[in-house]
Amino acid sequence: MKAAGSLQKQLVYGLTLGIVVLWVVATALSGLIVQNRLDDAFDDAMQGAAQRILPLAVMDILNREEPLTQQRVAPLNALPGQVAYLVRDREGTILLQSRDADLTVFGPPTMQGFSTTPTHRLYGASALRDTLFLQVAEPLSYRRKAARDATFALLLPLLVLVPASLLGVWLFVRFSLRSVRSYRRAVEARGVGDLSPIQTAPLPLEIRPSADAVNNLIDRLRRALETERRFTANSAHELRTPLAAALAQVQRLRHEAADGPVKDRAAQIEASLRELARLAEKLMQLAKAEGGSVLADVPQDLAMLLNHVVEDLQRVATVPIQLTLPPDGPVLSPIDADAFAILARNLIENALKHGAPGRPINVELTTDARLTVVNAGDVLDPAELAQLTERFVRGSGRAPGYGLGLAIVSTVATAARAELKLASPATDRADGFQASVQFPVAGM
Repeated sequence: MKAAGSLQKQLVYGLTLGIVVLWVVATALSGLIVQNRLDDAFDDAMQGAAQRILPLAVMDILNREEPLTQQRVAPLNALPGQVAYLVRDREGTILLQSRDADLTVFGPPTMQGFSTTPTHRLYGASALRDTLFLQVAEPLSYRRKAARDATFALLLPLLVLVPASLLGVWLFVRFSLRSVRSYRRAVEARGVGDLSPIQTAPLPLEIRPSADAVNNLIDRLRRALETERRFTANSAHELRTPLAAALAQVQRLRHEAADGPVKDRAAQIEASLRELARLAEKLMQLAKAEGGSVLADVPQDLAMLLNHVVEDLQRVATVPIQLTLPPDGPVLSPIDADAFAILARNLIENALKHGAPGRPINVELTTDARLTVVNAGDVLDPAELAQLTERFVRGSGRAPGYGLGLAIVSTVATAARAELKLASPATDRADGFQASVQFPVAGM
């Protein structure tokens, strides 16, 4: 499929080409008209020259001692082009001719008026009751050269017209499409979570229906997503109370029951309820990441927040969590504190769950707001690695889970305009898994 081109370029080049083509066609038509007018002017000049020459020739012939003697006369400066003339009697005897006259180009002696040969334009006139005949001949090449010069003079402005038209059309089209460019920038600047309508008033009437259709589609998508998020959040929230009550009853039953099948079954039910409670918590986190704003009005100190998250997880972790913070003070980023805590907690829990048993988890935050979590373990296949941020997609390991942790991380990172990168093996290691998130730095 052919790639879409720029509308501005198509309009600029198309309009400029159209102007040039029209100018060339107009020049060709003007050249034909100019040639016709030049022919009329040259014919008038030839006729005028013949009317001036003929009386002089008659007087010269009548005043001769020998009228039939042929004479050559130097060309007159008043004659246009390379005009030659010839004076003959009825029998064709040459009585007077111009110095460079070529006898082969003239017509019959008694020719009257205008006629054209392949090479010359002729004009004939008579005097003394059709006893003397004058013919004037002018080369057609002279006329053609004059027509070409006039046509080239009309084409010469193209050297200035083409670049001037290109610049003028470009400026006009660019000015006319300024509202379209503004609309494009407004669409490009939108984050994935911004589903508010786009202003369409400045757009041209031809494009506004398409923009209105896009706004209608955005509105339908926004309502559908809001419905899905409300359902997810409400379902998870409504499940917390009955799950907590059921979990408390099962724990009481397990403690009151005697050792045996009933107590074992109660322990299994307790484990299932705990997993269901964790799923509800993950769904609530996902709903918050998708529905709420993850950007804060005031920059937050990521180092302090990360330290609290690691301390909280270290109480229940079975392996050490090695935290590295920048020594130069706080790391400020315009992300909501709860959103950052959700992201960091899910990254570390994912590493604790899928890391190699007994191997520590490395958590590092740099001064440029890059959070990196590394755990030991088997190397993941690139195809599997590319799908880990999708919902309900789990790795090939046997660790329990619902495949929502990295999906929540990806959703929060995208909404916070951060960049999430996954790698396996980890950097400078032969095994393991690494997740890094580059957050925007406050003030940059």
